[in-house]
Amino acid sequence: MTLFREILNDQEGATAIEYGLIAALIAVAAITAMGALGNSLSNTFNLVSTKMNNAADGKL
Repeated sequence: MTLFREILNDQEGATAIEYGLIAALIAVAAITAMGALGNSLSNTFNLVSTKMNNAADGKL
C-alpha cells in the first residue's frame, strides 16, 4: 500500500509533461508568427517586382 501512495505522490513526471506542453505552445506561436511574416514578405517582394517591371517598361 505504501508503494502505491509513493507512486501517486511522485511529481517528477508531471514537471516533464508541463515543460513539454510549454515547449509545444511556444512552437505553435513561433510557427504562426513565421507564417504571417512569410506572407508579409511575399507581398512586399511582389509589390517591388511589379514596380520594377513597370519602371522598366516606362509605366511609372
